[in-house]
Amino acid sequence: MKTRLFLMLNLLHAIAVSSLLAAPPDKSVVAQLQKGGYVLFMRHGKTNPDQADTDPLHLDNVQAQRQLTDEGRQQAKALGEAFRALKIPVGTVTCSKFNRAQETAKLLGFSTPQPSLDVSEGGLVVTTRENQRRSKALLELLSTPPPDGSNSFIVSHRPNLQDAAGKEFGDVSEAEVVIFRPLGGGKFEFVARVAPVSVWTEWAK
Repeated sequence: MKTRLFLMLNLLHAIAVSSLLAAPPDKSVVAQLQKGGYVLFMRHGKTNPDQADTDPLHLDNVQAQRQLTDEGRQQAKALGEAFRALKIPVGTVTCSKFNRAQETAKLLGFSTPQPSLDVSEGGLVVTTRENQRRSKALLELLSTPPPDGSNSFIVSHRPNLQDAAGKEFGDVSEAEVVIFRPLGGGKFEFVARVAPVSVWTEWAK
């Protein structure tokens, strides 16, 4: 009986989380972000699906990586412009060392991006231990409150967020922004998912 009750509670929790993640974004989140105190995770802008990362062990080999499309570049520029119009303060910007993430972070036009292996996709080319280390590092970033009056911004990859925050984020789309409230000590609260970029631009009008 206890086992059945436990499984039922877990199922209800999963349904509740799924419903929350699927809920359409509410503009009221802008007022929260204007005060600062949040961590925003963005998956890099739209890329060319016909390209692949053929030399992932050498991240300086940009030509061997999947690249942003013109649409992906425009997404990054539009998002940055919307944030400035909405007066959402952004402090530290951390990004993956893959070029598509670095380019996205630069085009946003916030503070100078800080490339880091901690938020770079590892996949099968790095050890299990290294993937676990990166997951723990991203978890720490998501749970660390930014300085008063600002928000932290991370540009990374879907697998990284899924490993650090849970399988519920396995469908995060390119250029989607996921908002977290950091609680410290490796803990955070999910606030909202905002996609596509046009949502931000509509809010900024």
